[in-house]
Amino acid sequence: MVKLIEKQAFSNTLLSWFNLHGRQHLPWQINKTPYRVWVAEIMLQQTQVNTVIPYFQRFIQHFPDASDLARTTEEQVLHLWSGLGYYSRARNLHRAARLIQQQYHGNIPDNLVALQQLPGIGKSTAGAILACGFNKRAPILDGNVKRVLTRLYGIAEWPGKKSVENQLWQLADYHTPSQHIADYTQAIMDFGATLCIRSHPQCQQCPVNAICCAYQQGLTAQIPQKKVTNRLPMRTKTWLLLRYRQQLLLQKRPPTGIWGGLWCVPEIPEQATPAAIRQFCYQWHIDIHDLQFLPAFQRTFSHFHLNVFPVLITLSKKTIKCMEDQQQIWYNLRQPPALGIPAPVNSLLRSLL
Repeated sequence: MVKLIEKQAFSNTLLSWFNLHGRQHLPWQINKTPYRVWVAEIMLQQTQVNTVIPYFQRFIQHFPDASDLARTTEEQVLHLWSGLGYYSRARNLHRAARLIQQQYHGNIPDNLVALQQLPGIGKSTAGAILACGFNKRAPILDGNVKRVLTRLYGIAEWPGKKSVENQLWQLADYHTPSQHIADYTQAIMDFGATLCIRSHPQCQQCPVNAICCAYQQGLTAQIPQKKVTNRLPMRTKTWLLLRYRQQLLLQKRPPTGIWGGLWCVPEIPEQATPAAIRQFCYQWHIDIHDLQFLPAFQRTFSHFHLNVFPVLITLSKKTIKCMEDQQQIWYNLRQPPALGIPAPVNSLLRSLL
């Protein structure tokens, strides 16, 4: 175990910094409730604060509390989440709200075990809800806190390694004070997000640089160690924008996998030739009036790159075969329904107006 830094000195320094420089007027900090903290923590997973703010405000406007969220449909939740990404978060949030309504009468539970039994809530998220929502002592260990603690203690190994993560949990618990818990928790997250950042940390302005092992040893660029990753594979799809007048055919994706449960356009594996596209349309009883190739684009996900080749197909008439399938709809471009649609698909739909 590393030599421990005096805990009160660190937490007091961090709190003093937070009072001067911390983020204290974020939407979920105003009229703070455990529910608002929970929604924010889920949205902030792997997503920047500035990106989250408008989504959070719109979400809370529609679902002010857990009971409102529990009563709505998954479709409506995904619609409001569209563009934020990592859609399993939205589905888990909705499932958890229904469990909270059933088991806790719409009140967010205030203990670590109960919170971690809800979908989408791990140990760190549960700690953040307790600390920031209830001002109860509980450590957190998100990416920002891992970065702060590995640099503070000069821990050179990858933070995701199990033994290192266990060590960081011990340090996170050691440094979490018994008072001003919510402020300290927000302070260490803000500190990692704005000062002790991944690249080019602001060490000269850091109030704890005198006791930071990484800074003192000139290792802030090397700590925390990055995970060794393989080169991401490339996948290629042809997207078919089947248009009849002001309507476009959308299909609901399976509940798991990329964009699970969202509405997308039909696709063909690989970069399809005009002949392959016409064969697809023939199998679906689709009468082609016109076929136009649109500019290709690429999207990167956590485990692969996706090359997309969109093709706009103007139809002579609607196909009855498509209309009979409940997992397919004709999407009205002029009067769009409230559906969960991935951002790249949404961009294509808007370009057709």
